[in-house]
Amino acid sequence: MSWFAWGDPAKAATLDPGLRDLVSQVLRAPLEDLPPVPEERVELPPSLLGARLREALAGVVGDGHVRTDDAVRLRHSGGKSTPDLLSRRAGSADPAPDAVLYPADHDEVQRVLEVCSAERVAVVPFGGGTSVVGGVAPLRGGFRAVVALDLRRLDRLVSVDTTSMTAVLGAGVRTPHAEAMLAEHGCTLGHLPQSYEYASVGGYAATRSSGQASSGYGRFEDMVVSLRVATPRGTLETGGPPASAAGPDLGRLMLGSEGTLGVITEVGLRMRRRPERVLDEAWSFPDFATGVEALRSLAQSDVRPTMARVLDESETFVGAAMGGREATPGCQAVLGFEGTGTEVEARAASVREAMAAAGGAPLGPDPVAHWRSNRFSAPYLRDTLLSAGILAETLETAASWTDLLPLYTAVSDALTGALEDEEGGAVVMCHVSHTYPTGASLYFTVATAAGAAPLERWSRAKRAASDAIAAHHGTITHHHAVGTDHRPWMAAEIGPLGGEVLRAVKAALDPGGVLNPGKLIPEP
Repeated sequence: MSWFAWGDPAKAATLDPGLRDLVSQVLRAPLEDLPPVPEERVELPPSLLGARLREALAGVVGDGHVRTDDAVRLRHSGGKSTPDLLSRRAGSADPAPDAVLYPADHDEVQRVLEVCSAERVAVVPFGGGTSVVGGVAPLRGGFRAVVALDLRRLDRLVSVDTTSMTAVLGAGVRTPHAEAMLAEHGCTLGHLPQSYEYASVGGYAATRSSGQASSGYGRFEDMVVSLRVATPRGTLETGGPPASAAGPDLGRLMLGSEGTLGVITEVGLRMRRRPERVLDEAWSFPDFATGVEALRSLAQSDVRPTMARVLDESETFVGAAMGGREATPGCQAVLGFEGTGTEVEARAASVREAMAAAGGAPLGPDPVAHWRSNRFSAPYLRDTLLSAGILAETLETAASWTDLLPLYTAVSDALTGALEDEEGGAVVMCHVSHTYPTGASLYFTVATAAGAAPLERWSRAKRAASDAIAAHHGTITHHHAVGTDHRPWMAAEIGPLGGEVLRAVKAALDPGGVLNPGKLIPEP
């Protein structure tokens, strides 16, 4: 991955002149070339890893798997949020880990944690590095040093059981590799977040990830049947049988723990048969409220698409403009169906009837094909806009169906109010991307001029949106996780006793507090 952008630099998107002019006009700001500084000019703090400590860690993972060179440390100096990229592009990679370790298996992870706990060294688990909420920022937290624990070598298919339809994967397996290995057995996970290219299986579990096909396959946590976790106190293994009443589910406690309670090294997952058929359909609705109501009716019915989302009017228009297509009036919904031919046709027929009854008009499969073709390139477009002086960032939340539209209005107004000023305008777009019988998620995309102080500008907007979420019954995060960015709002979301419970669990598993300090768990 690029040190200053989302992914592969060879996949960088381009803006044609006409689109550049349109963006400039809409945002009332000139576009200019703002390339990152050369890599050799990026400033990193000196490594504080002493010779004795390096020797101790090399004794666990091997000397070649303890890296302190600037190139490696730079690429582990944070995640891929706009603030992360702005800092690195401007030439600052502080904080940066004092070393990057590459353990080979669970036992090496366990021993690294024991050494670091004894030596008072902070440990930041690092999977695909795709966090957009500060989840992999190498914060030292008052410890003598901080190391990034890169899990990429934990990349094997540990076991597969096609009778029980489960598989155990190493935490460092990235999604394309996972799908390729399971495809050899005719199976799939069906987990397709926008971070698909780079995100890891362990990262999905640690952040309670959700993919585009969650309506049919469920969230990632719904797929997890077992976990193997290394902690400074020892190994924790959870799950196995399909269900149990043997006390609280400790596996659920580790899901979403973001590397603060332990390091997930193996994940047991439920598989699905690879679908025989995939059918896509788009629908048009007169307005966002009508489209949302149509998705609610589906979510509360017995027949659901595998993938369902509805775009508001702004996102519908911008998507068409970016694709050089004529915009559909109102808003657009994209639906996908997967399964056997018979299952797909039966579900699609029922959904068509429901969509028409809700006021929708069919648009056929082409808009969904266009959406799918651009699904994983959006982060690359964000990089291109950043290089032109435009901030483009996302945030997400979820609420009950009753609270959803008031929350949508409140967050949209908060973002617009924080960004519309003399430096330029703002475009705020949103879609419902995951639905449940009781509610749904809202996923916002914001574009605005970077201005003279882009970090401060985005931070102001993010705070305004987060305050609006908390005030209007939303969760501070539906699937991006907490990290550092959302931590200030965690105490209000889980309450004082909830915070006390998390701190008590951390004290039991990580008494030295070395695991991913400064993330997730609210201060007392």
